[in-house]
Amino acid sequence: MTVDLRSDTVTHPTPAMREAMHHAELGDDVFGDDPTVNALEERAAQLLGKEAAVFLASGTMGNLVAQLAHLARGQESIAGASTHVVTYEQAGHAVIVGTSVRQMRENPDGTWDLEQLREAFRDPTDVHEPITGLVILENTYAAVMARPLSVQYTRTIAAIAHERGVPLHIDGARFFNAVVALGVAPAELAAPADSVTFCLSKGLACPIGSVLVGSREYIAKARRGRKLVGGGMRQVGVLAAAGLVALSDGPNGTVKRLAEDHANARRLAEGLAEMDGIESPGGLLQPTPGRLDPSRAVTNFVIFKVRRDRAAFLDALSSRGILMVDYPHGTVRAVTHYGVTAQDIETVLSACSAALRETPASAAADPATTHQER
Repeated sequence: MTVDLRSDTVTHPTPAMREAMHHAELGDDVFGDDPTVNALEERAAQLLGKEAAVFLASGTMGNLVAQLAHLARGQESIAGASTHVVTYEQAGHAVIVGTSVRQMRENPDGTWDLEQLREAFRDPTDVHEPITGLVILENTYAAVMARPLSVQYTRTIAAIAHERGVPLHIDGARFFNAVVALGVAPAELAAPADSVTFCLSKGLACPIGSVLVGSREYIAKARRGRKLVGGGMRQVGVLAAAGLVALSDGPNGTVKRLAEDHANARRLAEGLAEMDGIESPGGLLQPTPGRLDPSRAVTNFVIFKVRRDRAAFLDALSSRGILMVDYPHGTVRAVTHYGVTAQDIETVLSACSAALRETPASAAADPATTHQER
């Protein structure tokens, strides 16, 4: 048996999703006549309280298309220095959108200093400076162990942006994890933003896809951007059908069950924190050194360090059927998701304990590597 905690992208569609995909009514989405895609877009827009939505292949495409629809070439966005848009999207903002990013320093909870944010906006009357055209938040914030950003904080950031005539985009790859962790309605958390992306293919367990929501005028621009980057899809209702199941009310929907992933992550963090050889990941993830703090595991990420050779520790886990990944700054990441049970977590903890016992201490930290996905 394998317990795969490398990412929530490894989920397989639920039986209800597979059934819906098999029977999906299809059309040509570029012509706008795939009824299943249209239904998914309507459902997504309704859930997040926006006028319209567009179905996309991935979260990275969602962020790219979002920027294309908001920004003119030569403009600048404001975003966190550790966000996915800045760090893990191959500088698509520069290569494709033709814009720069002014990077904000994050606090350990993923928030920014508000005065520094106000100072980050460029002076549009100074011909030497780019014009600020967008503020981007990531929610949940992966760099701080996938912590959610609150409704009030989102409102505050939006108010500052809107005072300057600048829209707010939320990179919500795990937006519904934030919704569930905060105990709020999706529309409430999305309300302050001008656009929001969210992934279907992570905790919601769909095989492919993300959705971008916003005003009708904005989404019309986004559709042009999607076509520009090769994202026009044809009989894609076979995939959108899974998204409709994920966002549905009732027992087949996969939004509310995210609470199980969060509980499993907390249990995993609690068990790891009791083990000799497991410690704080440090940095933004947990500023205080020493023991891993389980309270940092609010959604479905657990990130920690081992006082052992990290590669050997991961190999020892893999030999026992437990998969995790190395993460930046010498850490290890485990992500809970659909298909991982509470009993699986106990199996993982037993395997971690055994792996620690047989793994030699590390003479020096191994190079930080990354494993990111959108």
